[in-house]
Amino acid sequence: MAFKVGVSADLFDARGEPTFGREPLSLLDSLSWEKLPVGLREITPDHAATYDALYLNSQKVASSAVERADLRLKLISRHGVGYDAIDIPAMTKAGVLVSNTPDAVRRPVATISLLLILALSHRLYTKDRLTREGRWNERVEHMGTGLTGRTLGVVGAGGIGKELLKMARVFDLRLLATDPYVDFATIESLGARKVTLDELMTQSDFVVVTCLLNEETRKLIGARQLALMKPTSYLINVARGPIVDEQALYDTLASRKIAGAGLDVFEEEPTPASNPLLKLDNVIVSPHSLAWTDELFSNIARTAIGALLTVASGHRPDFLVNADALAHPRARAWSAPR
Repeated sequence: MAFKVGVSADLFDARGEPTFGREPLSLLDSLSWEKLPVGLREITPDHAATYDALYLNSQKVASSAVERADLRLKLISRHGVGYDAIDIPAMTKAGVLVSNTPDAVRRPVATISLLLILALSHRLYTKDRLTREGRWNERVEHMGTGLTGRTLGVVGAGGIGKELLKMARVFDLRLLATDPYVDFATIESLGARKVTLDELMTQSDFVVVTCLLNEETRKLIGARQLALMKPTSYLINVARGPIVDEQALYDTLASRKIAGAGLDVFEEEPTPASNPLLKLDNVIVSPHSLAWTDELFSNIARTAIGALLTVASGHRPDFLVNADALAHPRARAWSAPR
């Protein structure tokens, strides 16, 4: 039986062209593959019984998807680094591997973090509006914030957080990081100081959220943490929306208790047009796509498709999220170390 792959339809544009380019897609020609239905939000047991592997962008994969006896699925290859939409313990229990693409994402997401820092500190959103509305004479009322000597606090010193700390050094920022799973020496080697979350929120002029979303980090930053921030400081979230309590953030921004925010992510995605955050003039927003470039998508696709090809050849892929699944009899039956 040919190795069969289902590919998320939201990885193709309105013309049917792959968003990551035809060259990476051609790597799949050695396999049997097809697009999943347009608008699919959740993987079903039928999908898991039809395909050997799935290349997914945003679809949810619950435990119910892999509980049937006719389970065929061996691998879920994620287009990106986050995997909060996938029930990882259930996949491990079922012997389904899950891989992601952290190397491709680190530099682009660190870059958009700096982009939002610069846009907020230079009041880009406001000055764009002043220009469009012919209010040049108000320029002096909207002075920006210089970065030299200011403090950047990074919440989560994983791959993206480390990359951001390295890139930010060129701006002569004072660097702080908080992460219970990264040691002092590693953070200090990046020119930063490891602190508690409370210390970071209190001291930082720019707080950037880069950690994974899980049960430990859900609503990690709520009303109490936001209240610790300086009135001149900014919050930037390029990780996942639910890490920040959105209602608490709105209340904080609407009452001008902090200077502003840059958000590439929201608690609910797509966020509804009625979201009150969208009405505020001290917030820059993006539809979870600010890092999307041809370069990023091409690199992600090469890694994600590479995982599909590796599993199709009977070997274990790189960047496994749930390596424990390799011990499952289903995985042991087909996999071998490379």
